Amino acid sequence: MIQETKKEEENVLDSIKMSRVILPILLGLGVVVWMMWRQLDWEEFKTIQWTSKTTFWLLMAGLMYLIRHVFYAWRLRVMTSEEFTWGKSMQLIVIWEFASAVSPTSIGGSAVALFLLAQEKISGAKTISVVLYSMVIDTIFFIVSLPLLFFLVGPIIVRPGMLTMGDLNGFAYTFIAVILFMASYGALFAYGLFWRPDHLKKILLWFSRLRFLKRFREDLEKTANDVVITSKEISSKPASFHIYSSIATWGAWITRFLALNCIIIALISSIPLDFYNQLLIYARGEAMHAITAFSPTPGGAGIAEYLFGGFFADYIPKGIATVIALIWRIITYYPYLVLGAIVIPVWLRSIVNRKRTTTL
Repeated sequence: MIQETKKEEENVLDSIKMSRVILPILLGLGVVVWMMWRQLDWEEFKTIQWTSKTTFWLLMAGLMYLIRHVFYAWRLRVMTSEEFTWGKSMQLIVIWEFASAVSPTSIGGSAVALFLLAQEKISGAKTISVVLYSMVIDTIFFIVSLPLLFFLVGPIIVRPGMLTMGDLNGFAYTFIAVILFMASYGALFAYGLFWRPDHLKKILLWFSRLRFLKRFREDLEKTANDVVITSKEISSKPASFHIYSSIATWGAWITRFLALNCIIIALISSIPLDFYNQLLIYARGEAMHAITAFSPTPGGAGIAEYLFGGFFADYIPKGIATVIALIWRIITYYPYLVLGAIVIPVWLRSIVNRKRTTTL
């Protein structure tokens, strides 16, 4: 058992190594350079007016991401009953986001989050409930907001030119599949956490016995037990716990996608500023994220840059789409790679020193 725990810790630590920063950077920049070579129109590039307006809206994009970080730190404080200070919460969110940016989905940010909170001496039940409940309310955000945006704006949120459901293509089918998948497991886990954890445990254990899911057996069995623990933990929470956690979650996701609106306003002088067009840009950002959510590359690196121009072709000229995609990733993605490289060694050193002090 001890050897398995050590092995799991080694896997998590390996997933946040600094060397893993290189792959997503090379993937993202490689795609950008390739697309610039094929598509960059210097005449279009010269139309970008680098004025005080540009600076203001780029700073606003950065501010949106800073606010997003604060929302996540607030959520962590709420879910841990304020056992962490604001400073510690901000630090842990940097590491959590770094792990999400560099890890494949087989490890992902959730495994790292469990490891992080365990090192911070949070109880096992609370650690599991924070991570699992975070996943559930993140999913709820998308299965509520995406259909709502689809209803308000229409099929055009999936891609330019998609005016009716008869215009379905690969992107649209992927979008629908992702929504259905999110809705299915979101509803399943919500049912298990809030109503019948024993039923969900039996369902997960049944899946774990299926031959074609043999490789996921241990994960499914662990999740089945985690659901029961989490359900007991959150059932004792007051209504304010769920309200504040949900507000923090919605605030974090909304500011994430609003950053893209700010970047496009900054760099495209002709962009319409009316509510409908800005809502459509926001909705496209959500749809693009959903479609790339299960990307095999770390943080969607390369894929997000490649798809960006197609998603916003009716707002961004093709000749400069890759430039704007690069600026978008520089503001919203690469900072966590840099911050992680700074924060993680400091955090690991503090954990090691604390363990040494405890054993003495």
